[in-house]
Order: sequence, then structure tokens, then C-alpha cells
Amino acid sequence: MRILIANDDGYLAPGLAALVAAVQDLGEIDVIAPEQNASGTSNSLSLHRPLSVFKAGNGFNVVNGTPSDCVHVALTGLLPQRPDLVLSGINNGANMGDDTLYSGTVAAAMEGFLFGVPAIAFSQTERGWQHLDSAARTARAIVEEVLRQPPAPGPWLLNVNIPVHAEAEKLPRMVTRLGRRHASEPVIRQLNPRGEPMYWIGPAGDAREAGEGTDFHATAHGQVSITPLQVDLTSHATLPAWRTALQRPQP
Repeated sequence: MRILIANDDGYLAPGLAALVAAVQDLGEIDVIAPEQNASGTSNSLSLHRPLSVFKAGNGFNVVNGTPSDCVHVALTGLLPQRPDLVLSGINNGANMGDDTLYSGTVAAAMEGFLFGVPAIAFSQTERGWQHLDSAARTARAIVEEVLRQPPAPGPWLLNVNIPVHAEAEKLPRMVTRLGRRHASEPVIRQLNPRGEPMYWIGPAGDAREAGEGTDFHATAHGQVSITPLQVDLTSHATLPAWRTALQRPQP
């Protein structure tokens, strides 16, 4: 068993070290992570500059790029052999609902999935790294279970959100769908020292679709949320209507 581990909080993040320690005896472990915090970078790849890889003092491989860069480089040239599993996290904060479209944590796992490798993204639902040890034990338990008997043919992609709890590994688990958020709060406008305007992206909005069965609902009720994800963004339900309206077959 060979496991590739990445994250988006950077190679010095406590969540990455905790995840590596939790699974290190399950097989050969390769770690490759961003040099800087790369939260919110989604699936972006660095296409207009070269990437550098170096070995950090903690033994992790470090890339001066995005989470997707990390996994892409690992799978297309850095690793001596293909991993059997890609793990990402443990993220400092939740990745639920619409957040998954922006998340570097989910993107790192998704990059593995795009290359045909099963992958899991792990996040804690609150920032601050509290009870990180219990989140790591939860991640370990989930990895062991899916490796022992994969419930679906691979490759597959899971997004796991773990409530901050002293015994998170004992919490109920729910297989969920993604909820939805309201639009984010307005940007925060400030002036730089030259008196020119600059803008900070505002905080995420509140959940607007958080009913039973969603990731928001599960974690709000003290449950670990496990959401199977897919990459296909096609609106299959509306395909017939769009074909009727716009499709023009070749004569």
C-alpha cells in the first residue's frame, strides 16, 4: 500500500502532520504539500512558471505552488510509483456545500481522483486545530474501513468533515449530500498607504440549504459528514430542454 498525502494549509500545518502520523503504519507514505498556505485556490495549476520541489526539515516534499500542483507533480514525475490512495488534509476549517468548489483541500484529493486514484479529503468543521488528535483518529478509522472493503468500484472521491470534539472517532457518521450557502458577505474595502482602495474577500455566507441529509445538517448535529463527490458538472436534468431549444443537427 502506497499513500500520497497533501494539503492546502502548507507543509508546516499541524493538520498535515497529524494525518501523516495517524496513517503512517498503513503503508509507504509520500507527503507533498504547498510551501505557503494555499486555501481557496481550488483546482488551479501553475501553468506560466516552473515549479520547485525541495525536501523540508520535517521530511515532507514541498512545492512552491498550489495543492493541485503538488498532487499533479507527484503523480506525473516525482513519485517512483503510483500511489494506491491520495489523502488531503486535515484542513483547518470546514469544506462543505459550495465551499468544495473553492477548496484547495478538496482539489488536492480531486487531482488524485482525476488520475484514477481513490482519494479522501479531511477537514475539521472549525478553525483552530482543537482536538486535532481525535480528528486524526477519525480519519484513520475511515481510511481503514474503506481500504478493507471499498463500498463502490474505484476510483472514488470522498469529502469528510469532522466536528471538533474530544472523541470525534466515537461520533455517528452520516453519508451526506452537499448543502448550499448564501452568497458570501460583501468585500471589505480598505485603503493602502498610498490612499488607493484595496479589497478583501468577505466571509462565506450562512447555509441556505442545510436540511436533513446535507453535510451542514450532519455536522450541526454532531455527526461526521462523508460526502461522495463527482467531477461531472453537466446539468443532466436540463439536457433535453437545452437540446430542444438550441441544438441544430447537421443536415
